[in-house]
Amino acid sequence: MTATGETALDVHALRGRFPALARRVGAAPAIYLDGPGGSQAPESVIDAVAGYLRDANSNCGGPFVTSQETDRLIEDARAVAADFLGCSSEEVVFGANTTTINFLLAHALARTLAPGDEIIVTELDHDANVSPWLLIAADNGLVARTAPLDPRDATLQLDALEGLVSSRTRVVACTLASNAVGSVPDIGRVAALAHGAGALLWLDGVHFAPHRRINRAALDADVVLTSAYKYFGPHLGVAAVRQALAASLPADRVRPAADRPLGHRFETGTLSHEALAGFIAAVQYLESLGAGHDRATRLDSAFARIEEHDAALTRHTLARLAQIRGLRLYGIADPARAGERTPTLCFNLDGWTARDLSAALGERGIFTYDGNYYALNVMTALGLEESGGAVRAGYLHYTTPEEAERLCAVLAELA
Repeated sequence: MTATGETALDVHALRGRFPALARRVGAAPAIYLDGPGGSQAPESVIDAVAGYLRDANSNCGGPFVTSQETDRLIEDARAVAADFLGCSSEEVVFGANTTTINFLLAHALARTLAPGDEIIVTELDHDANVSPWLLIAADNGLVARTAPLDPRDATLQLDALEGLVSSRTRVVACTLASNAVGSVPDIGRVAALAHGAGALLWLDGVHFAPHRRINRAALDADVVLTSAYKYFGPHLGVAAVRQALAASLPADRVRPAADRPLGHRFETGTLSHEALAGFIAAVQYLESLGAGHDRATRLDSAFARIEEHDAALTRHTLARLAQIRGLRLYGIADPARAGERTPTLCFNLDGWTARDLSAALGERGIFTYDGNYYALNVMTALGLEESGGAVRAGYLHYTTPEEAERLCAVLAELA
């Protein structure tokens, strides 16, 4: 049994549901540690996407069977997203990707703000939750302030964030977990600071979503953004926008489109219906990892198991990496603090550029990324942007202890 009382994940069994995990690179099995950039998909998701295109491909709103099936698919996807994000189905917004949704919502919000109003972003965030705010600030005479990270462990400096909040603060944009270094900030405190000033709490949950349970209402968030392809689905942005906020924001729409309620108002044009089918299947896959009488309970159970699996791999890897000569880890390095981070590891190795090290790992069948992974503020704050960033290896729930150990062993050899 795990520390949470949940039955542990049978990782080796569930891997059989992911066709990509059988791939080899030469004689070596492929080890997918590129998950923070995009996860692999189970067979059920692949079948759902193909099945929609094969059997029900149609636009919505028509008086014929495939169009009616598409209408039902869209409503089913909203209901599934509501359970996944802890919100109402009316609060769900689908889009091409998180970045596109966030630009659209930020520009809508900008039309309600006044010159001199302030927005706070952080050095911990992916640029999808930074650049939209910098751009609307420049266009509308707003003031953008940046909360710093602590370079010692790449965590958000909450005291510094508190010092930035003022009566003019209108938005605090923060990540639930860093896609670069894995740090998980104390969102309860961030929410208290934002709402205490009457500001909106705008959360990027993209990196957090495959690792831990999201609940918009429990987080007291006004907006939560996610990307389905990070949690085993297709390329699709999925967001939750608090009902009252969604109703108050202006939404640009083409004239023939009916004025839709709430979050639907921010969906312009035809959605990717095949991606919605894949999204439903991805959440159903996650449900299957848990136990319970309804979807929400099964998701709670599944993420408890995933979190315990992540923490065990993280503790082991942090201890092993500390033994490798010349390896510099950026982020929380203490195995006892594994609960304060996701299993995403950011590092450099003496004698190697980040690109060359990532390429060397790739030649050995270990897939990682190098550079800044669009976490430009993180790499700049850590002094790494000018030298090419760092290597990032990220575990997901299908990562085995053997794969984690293989990463450590190869890094030790390359050192």
